[in-house]
Amino acid sequence: MASLIDELILVLTQENNEYKDLVLLSHEKTQVIVKGDIEKLQQITDVEQNYITKLNKLEKKRTEVINDIATVLCKNPDELTVKAIADLLSGQPQEREKLCAIHDELKMTLNNMVTVNDLNKNLVNQSLEMIEFDMNLVKSIYQEPETANYSKNAYNTSSSTGAGMFDAKQ
Repeated sequence: MASLIDELILVLTQENNEYKDLVLLSHEKTQVIVKGDIEKLQQITDVEQNYITKLNKLEKKRTEVINDIATVLCKNPDELTVKAIADLLSGQPQEREKLCAIHDELKMTLNNMVTVNDLNKNLVNQSLEMIEFDMNLVKSIYQEPETANYSKNAYNTSSSTGAGMFDAKQ
């Protein structure tokens, strides 16, 4: 059982380190979004994919370790959390302390990750709104205003040809 706890602590530590690196990358992403550097944003997204692949492998490993611990303890692995495992280690204070410490640190790192991702999401949404506003503004500049030019038969005689700002005849 002690080796399983050590393995769980190791996996959680590795996950925490990967998430810390991802948080740093997300802070860099924030600056790139503000600058509007699309090429750099694509590079960061590619690097993020590598982190996600590593984290998925670590998550799978963590699940396997939790399942092994659940088997040893004759518990349901779906109900066995890291906190619950720590509570079961009351007779092993060193392992319990290590497990609680990495659990709390990982939780804090994930909270930082959520905060930075929310900020980036809001920045991207604001950028998209600005682009949409600019496109509508440009579009409205090139549209003729509708006026009431009627012929004697009450037909609209507007001289609009329907050509947009990208007229192929020019």
